[in-house]
Amino acid sequence: MNWNLWVRQSHRWLSIVFTVTVVANFVARAEDSAEPSWWITYSPLPPLLLMLLTGLYLFVLPYITKRKGRTIA
Repeated sequence: MNWNLWVRQSHRWLSIVFTVTVVANFVARAEDSAEPSWWITYSPLPPLLLMLLTGLYLFVLPYITKRKGRTIA
């Protein structure tokens, strides 16, 4: 599996993990009127950060390949 496919696949799985953590956050807040623990509140942030990095890479990828194509030819 090459690097681009690995990044794309990990971005997809990270989106699933992010969605699950956000849903868990809403469920924890709905069950109890008190503030949930800090790890539930901040659990969506690590997958979100990784999605930001992989998403930026996937966004820039077409421009990088286009530029490489011009310099090779």
